Amino acid sequence: MITLEVRRTSRTSPNFLTVTLGGPELEHLLPTGFDQIVRLFFPRAGQSRLTMPTLSNEAWMAQVLLLPKSRRPWVRNYTVRRFRPQRTELDIEFALHGDAPACAWALGARPGDPAGIFDMGLTYLPPPEAEAQLLVADESALPAVLAVLEQAPASLVAEVYLEVPETADIRKDVAAPEGVRVHWLPRDGSADLPGRLALDAVRGAVLPEGRLYAWVAGESGLATGVRRHLVRDRGVPKSDVAFHGYWRHGRSSPG
Repeated sequence: MITLEVRRTSRTSPNFLTVTLGGPELEHLLPTGFDQIVRLFFPRAGQSRLTMPTLSNEAWMAQVLLLPKSRRPWVRNYTVRRFRPQRTELDIEFALHGDAPACAWALGARPGDPAGIFDMGLTYLPPPEAEAQLLVADESALPAVLAVLEQAPASLVAEVYLEVPETADIRKDVAAPEGVRVHWLPRDGSADLPGRLALDAVRGAVLPEGRLYAWVAGESGLATGVRRHLVRDRGVPKSDVAFHGYWRHGRSSPG
């Protein structure tokens, strides 16, 4: 369990906000790169301090749930967008949506505010035999894909589909190997559910030849829909498709 504090915030685009956390305890975080996931702990509205779990094993969750709500922190999963160990700081990028607790906290975060993290490892684990990749994400998984591309080997061949709320959220400076093609899919007020544009784009895509590794994350319907299409219609082995439902439309996370 690593306790940190907010160092600064910056608006990345209309629907994204980056919060930079830092502190000497970051020396205990082993950077693994790619989509390194952490549990992010932050105070609830009205709490004067952050109560972190003391257990660094699976029992931490029970410890949190046993706390009264007056002391219990919010806990959410986020990807480390960038890690700068020499400056003992890291960035977490938030996709802003509605009045969700994490969004409200990020928008109101000020230098010195407390936060904490617990390392959860990676989900992006392409096999060495993979000849090409397919990466698919909605806005909730966009930071993970961008982190993966920034650290990818120069030999990577991939088709990447990124759905975002609006055109102004498209990043013009994506760092990626030459063999990577990034397709931006802004909804721009469309009535489609988040993830629908990306799912339809993959269904109509010409995918790279050879053994394919796919990593897809975002709204639950996007993750399961892409996996089902790849396995049933494209003949991709289930073991070569990593799919992660970060959230479900119309349902809030527990806690």
